Amino acid sequence: MNKLIYIILFLGFPIAHAFAQEPQGKIVIARIVDGDTIITYNLPEYMVSSKLPRQLRSMARKNSRLVYNVKKAYPYAKLAGLKLNEYEVMLRNAESEAERRRLMKQAEDELKEEFEDDLRKLTFKQGLILIKLVDRETGNSSYVLIQELRGKFTAFFWQAFARIFGYNLKTEYDPDGEDREIEEIVVMIENGEL
Repeated sequence: MNKLIYIILFLGFPIAHAFAQEPQGKIVIARIVDGDTIITYNLPEYMVSSKLPRQLRSMARKNSRLVYNVKKAYPYAKLAGLKLNEYEVMLRNAESEAERRRLMKQAEDELKEEFEDDLRKLTFKQGLILIKLVDRETGNSSYVLIQELRGKFTAFFWQAFARIFGYNLKTEYDPDGEDREIEEIVVMIENGEL
């Protein structure tokens, strides 16, 4: 009888194995706690460091500096847009070309008196950002604004003077390309996030 049982087991085991289902997916360890099945998995060890990698630190520093520069230049660009609208109304109401020139000279003197010291304190990078933001706020480059308000010769003079110091008054604002980061910062400022 024992031989018969061994023969049945010997022949039955391969047949039973052939019909058994193969496990699919991963086999995981689980525990049952209060009727809930909780899967446990050992994660690989990972070291957390408080120090950022050098490249990320550099990018963070650069972004922080850009935010600072935009926050410094943006109020002046916003004010330029408001003042331009104010002066356009005054110039439309001017009765003659002589009165128009007098109004522009008066406006220029007022702006110099009020903002010249502050604008001289801007850094080179802040000046570049200001030129771009003026274009953003007014819809025209600084060169076009000067040309419309003070004439072609004055615009040419200021453009030549700006080029000596590395600026270009004809620079246009490109919110989808080169100036995307500046646009994101300005939108955050306008939304009160910065």
